[in-house]
Amino acid sequence: MSVLRICGGRRLEGEWTVHSAKNAVLPIMAASILTDEKTVLTDCPLLSDIGYMGDILETLGCRVERRAGSIHIDPQGLCSWEMPDALSKKIRSSIFLMGPILARFGKAAVTFPGGCEIGLRPIDLHLSGLRQLGVDIREEGGMIYCDGSCMKAGTVHFDYPSVGATENVMMAAVLLPGRTVLHNVAREPEIVDLQQFLRKMGADVNGAGTHTIVVEGVHKLHGVDYQPMADRIVAGTLLAAAAATGGSIRLYRTPCAELCAVFAKLREMGCAICEQDQTAVLQAPSRLNAFALLQTQPHPGFPTDMQVQMLALAAMAKETSVVVENVFENRFTHAGDLNRMGADIWVNGRTAVVKGTERLFGTKVAARDLRGGAALAIAALAAEGETTIERAELIDRGYERLEEMLSALGAQASRMDTGV
Repeated sequence: MSVLRICGGRRLEGEWTVHSAKNAVLPIMAASILTDEKTVLTDCPLLSDIGYMGDILETLGCRVERRAGSIHIDPQGLCSWEMPDALSKKIRSSIFLMGPILARFGKAAVTFPGGCEIGLRPIDLHLSGLRQLGVDIREEGGMIYCDGSCMKAGTVHFDYPSVGATENVMMAAVLLPGRTVLHNVAREPEIVDLQQFLRKMGADVNGAGTHTIVVEGVHKLHGVDYQPMADRIVAGTLLAAAAATGGSIRLYRTPCAELCAVFAKLREMGCAICEQDQTAVLQAPSRLNAFALLQTQPHPGFPTDMQVQMLALAAMAKETSVVVENVFENRFTHAGDLNRMGADIWVNGRTAVVKGTERLFGTKVAARDLRGGAALAIAALAAEGETTIERAELIDRGYERLEEMLSALGAQASRMDTGV
């Protein structure tokens, strides 16, 4: 078990370059098996989830090498359509491989995926989308068996704009002869990035970022070199960390256009933000103002992956803020830890009422999921004294050495591995 130790009270200042997005890299890694040629992904962070995805690809027969921030994937040896059970349970994004495996083999056997416990996150939408393409699916003994022998291009309608389901069905359709039209799709920027990657491979995909995606099937794809998009959630987290300390930071390689909703809330709290191309500069006030209401929504609404970080900011702001979580039902699990640090958060179902307090205090807390762990780090930066955050390995799923990022910006942060 890893433990983060953060001594609060230091103002964050300085510059940082944001690494590529976990939520962009993972589906792109899955898409790499749609060809038998080598793919190179550049500027990829060392994250545990990305490591797990590489391990799964190797189990399927691919060769995966990491070289100086790049991931080299050679799928020539791809030989298995059965996902490894133990590895798949470690990472939610293992489900992304279902579509590409179906496209390559016409069949797939996958286990129910793992990941952070932030809600049910059923994969029904993935299965429904594939069934609408003619895939026969049965569930047995914790496994999902897919027969794509009758799979064909067609029309798919999603009952809810699920990011993962949209990406999975996109990948399943790119090699199907004919036109596939996906309606009510998710519009997240990571889907646009996946489309750009697929198009560079030779796929004919259009419409990502809108409510409808059109896929014209092609016969063959080829390997490419590609740099996935920067991580908007990492950028938002670092901006929130600076805001918590009354700091001033400059972030390079920041997808500013995709952070509009986050910028709006930070400005409502009193932060000055200057954005130019791929650079964002934040200057925080000595104490934040409350925001009236924050509601998470699918993109372009406020991202659920930034909600708990803003909850931490609200805990130290003037007056009262209200947060409504509309995407996942268990995204307030860290409210109790924040209250242990001196926050005043009342949760009822999907709504949290946060009465800002002037001081937070360092104590022992534990990460329960990736984003919640980052939120505890934000609170620790502003708290009096030392905070220890247990289970910090969960934070490693989406942030490359968070303690080093924060330390480079002036925080006193370190990591200790307990060996437990």
